[in-house]
Amino acid sequence: MTAPDSPKPLASPRADIDRAADERTVEGLLETLRADASSRVLVVHGDAAPLSDEAALHFVAPAEVAADAEWAFLGRAPDGAAILAAVFPRDAEEPVAAPAGWGALRTIGGELSAFDAATFIEGLSLGRWLLDAPFCPACGARTELRLAGWSRHCPSCGREHFPRTDPAAIVAVTSARDPDRLLLGSNALWGADRFSCFAGFAEAGESLEAAVIREVREEAGVELVDLRYRGSQAWPYPRSLMLGFHATAADDAAARPDGEEIVAVRWFHRTEIGAALAGKSDIILPGSSSIARRLIVEWHAGTA
Repeated sequence: MTAPDSPKPLASPRADIDRAADERTVEGLLETLRADASSRVLVVHGDAAPLSDEAALHFVAPAEVAADAEWAFLGRAPDGAAILAAVFPRDAEEPVAAPAGWGALRTIGGELSAFDAATFIEGLSLGRWLLDAPFCPACGARTELRLAGWSRHCPSCGREHFPRTDPAAIVAVTSARDPDRLLLGSNALWGADRFSCFAGFAEAGESLEAAVIREVREEAGVELVDLRYRGSQAWPYPRSLMLGFHATAADDAAARPDGEEIVAVRWFHRTEIGAALAGKSDIILPGSSSIARRLIVEWHAGTA
């Protein structure tokens, strides 16, 4: 069966940006690259970046960006040009002109090229940490940036701090009795017609497989069998790594919402999912930038 749409991964396994981690140790790297007119800067304002058109990021020269940004070295483009991030909080004035306006990752990420998507994800993920974690969590002293924006050194207690990534599991659940039925849930924070896959963070000392089983049991009352890993997606809201699975319910009749986080669960037939993917239904599925959408499309197409 052909899916109505086939969203590409938000960042492919080979996303064309070379993070060039070995360069981060070069003394004065950021200062040197900010003085180089050939460097390209991704400006991040809150969770948005400037667009050159509706499906491409707008990179600027370092001289176009105010000096009070939080700066970091993201890596090298395929042509060797240095890529920098200049990060501003959401409440700052618009830092640069955006020819086609500003776009948030969750809104436009699925439309970007692999290079632009990977660069935006990296810049937003690192940028959130740069803005949110200026102080040492151990002693409270203000830290000093090192490694071209990739670490913070505490001059008081000597600790080194690095950006965090929190693993989370997300799963699309197929019926035990009918392979043409998919179980989705509606979160309490959403509208009544919005449904998605089940997801949650892995707890301390917990494997991803155990996290998947626990989350679906807690949120939908269903036990799972036949877990199959399908891929991952960095998701900087705020700092997640989403690891996607397909699985099968042990007992369809056990499905029920927990009534707190999940207010509704529903078995959807393949034809209903197809209509929703095509925009011909009142049911709202996840956007094209999310791994949840990809899991649903794979299931609908029979490629899971």
